[in-house]
Amino acid sequence: MGRGPSIAARKGVEDARRGKLFTKFIREITVAARTGGGDPKTNARLRLALDKAFDANMTKDTAERAIKRGTGEGGADHFEEIRYEGYAPGGVAIIVDCMTDNPTRTVADVRHAFTKNGGNLGTSGAVAYMFARVGQIFFETAGDTALEEKILEVALEAGADDVISEDGWTEVLSAPDSLEAVRQGLAAQGLTPVQADVTLRPGNVVAVADEHAEAVQKLIDTLEDLDDVQKVYSNADLGGD
Repeated sequence: MGRGPSIAARKGVEDARRGKLFTKFIREITVAARTGGGDPKTNARLRLALDKAFDANMTKDTAERAIKRGTGEGGADHFEEIRYEGYAPGGVAIIVDCMTDNPTRTVADVRHAFTKNGGNLGTSGAVAYMFARVGQIFFETAGDTALEEKILEVALEAGADDVISEDGWTEVLSAPDSLEAVRQGLAAQGLTPVQADVTLRPGNVVAVADEHAEAVQKLIDTLEDLDDVQKVYSNADLGGD
C-alpha cells in the first residue's frame, strides 16, 4: 500500500456541526436497519452507526425511532443511497456518498458544488478504482512507543491487516468485515480508539499545490455541508509537513 498523507491530516474527525451531524447519523441508522435488520447484534453496519451516534451523545430514543423507520415500524423510509464521483482542482479525486429522498435535487446540489469550486462531476467509476474499502481505527498515541507497540501486537492478533504509527497517531487497518472483531479485541485490552469506521482509503495521494489547496478544501467543505451528503472522500494531501 502506498504511503498516504500524515495520519493526523487523514483522520477526518467528524463534523462538529451538531444538527447536520445528527441528521446524517439518523439517516445512516435508518438505512442500515432497512438493509440489514434492526438488531445491532447481527447487523454490523447498524452497530457501527449506533456506536458513532451514541459517541456524539444521541439519545437512545432518537436512535430507536430511526431503527423503527428503517424496519417499517415507524413509517416507511424513502432514502436512497447514491454515490457521485468527480475531480477537484489539481486533479484530486473526490467520492461523495449521499442518502436522499430526492435524487434530482441531490445531483443538482452536488454538481453545483463541484462547478462553483472549480471541480468537475464525473461518471460512475471515474475515480472509485483509486480507493479501497477498509476498516479504519484511530488512536491518539502522542509518540508513546510502548502504547504504539501494544496496539500493534493486539491489533494484528485480532485480525488487523496493517498498523501505522506517525505524527502522534496510530492507524489500524482491516478488512471491513473484520473491523468489529478488531475493535473488540483492542477494547478487551483496554485500548479505546478515537474513531472507528469503514471508509474509502486512497491507494495513493495527490500532493496539492498551494494554489489549489484552499480550493480543494472549500469544495470538500461545501459538499459536507449539503444535507443529503453523508461522507466525502478524497485522495488529497492537505496536511502539509
